[in-house]
Amino acid sequence: MTKKKFNFYPGLPVKNRPFTLDDIVCGVDEAGRGPLAGPVFAAAVILDPKRPIEGLRDSKKLTEARRDELAPIIREQALAWAIAECSHHEIDTINILQATMLAMRRAVEQLGLTPTIALIDGNRCPQLPPAIRAHAVVEGDDKVHAISAASILAKTARDAALVALHEAYPQYAFDQHKGYSTALHLERLRLHGPCPVHRRSFAPVRALLKPDPCEPDLFASLEGVAA
Repeated sequence: MTKKKFNFYPGLPVKNRPFTLDDIVCGVDEAGRGPLAGPVFAAAVILDPKRPIEGLRDSKKLTEARRDELAPIIREQALAWAIAECSHHEIDTINILQATMLAMRRAVEQLGLTPTIALIDGNRCPQLPPAIRAHAVVEGDDKVHAISAASILAKTARDAALVALHEAYPQYAFDQHKGYSTALHLERLRLHGPCPVHRRSFAPVRALLKPDPCEPDLFASLEGVAA
């Protein structure tokens, strides 16, 4: 009986793949660009072709329980994986885009195995060491299993970090909204003001630090928004 060949790149037709079978491919994704508080995380994963993992897809399309099931499997079965972050201080200093790129670079550089190409979720690539090619894949977290795996590791790591922040700042309910601009988070922000881990460069937080009567009601436009 012929064993079914596992497709690690279900959304990338062979003719469009920017690598060969000789390449060491790593997937890279981030979690936490949109929240008003906490760090942004990134993960890099090199999967083992001999140990495929079923059920990998964009972490946002998985339940929290399923992400929590897959994360330890990824860490156990991948050839290499790494998780990195940029703090809220770094985000406020260099902006969220550059902080995301930096977290991605840190994750790739921390891998125990050096890839020859990094497939990055989205339409932008971080600056990587010269020996590593970078290629952006729009919606890559549902097209490349290595990116899906990175998405899951980054998401579960960041969620765990926000649960830990809840212990320090329980009044903001970080364990429930994970820092995103939900109605609950905005309500707590109004009530308590920003705490030390809020991103001062983000408009709703900045508005509470230095209210400007000429600015529109940022909270009204953001209530219920989460990414």
